[in-house]
Amino acid sequence: MDGTIIATDRCAEKTISVKGEPIDLWYSGKTRHHGGNIQALLAPCGLPLWVSAVEPGSVHDLTAAREHVLGALYKAAAGGLPTLADSGYDGAGIGILTPVKQPADGRVLDLDTRTGNALLRALRCLGERGFALLTQRWRTLQRITASPSRIGDIIKAALVLTHFEHSYPT
Repeated sequence: MDGTIIATDRCAEKTISVKGEPIDLWYSGKTRHHGGNIQALLAPCGLPLWVSAVEPGSVHDLTAAREHVLGALYKAAAGGLPTLADSGYDGAGIGILTPVKQPADGRVLDLDTRTGNALLRALRCLGERGFALLTQRWRTLQRITASPSRIGDIIKAALVLTHFEHSYPT
């Protein structure tokens, strides 16, 4: 599982942040530009299997995943199929494996934990290829000039074309 921000240049929607301050709804502090947050499930070989509807760029990956995909992943985890994710999904719940973060007090993680983190990251790197397949193959996904609310439809069309191009049955 992974998430990305698809860049866009048409944004002017304001909202109130959790701190009570006005913010731009489609601005992502993570990437420092406007865009839509897309969540995806990726096969171990790097082929994207599913993409979510678009959420505003200000929405955190974990929040977007809870909205769109975590319920189905919990059921898969109960059946013995874990999901690998990056540290942005820390605290996602049962069956979502994330790297263990470095302690804030400066202590070093033990060797077993560091080895586990390295293995998890090595396995996830193949899955990271999925967004690269979508965003680099389909030029329109590099910067959307349409309304940001249309990003979900555009990336779903790109997913279907990618499945067709790679002869993946949907």
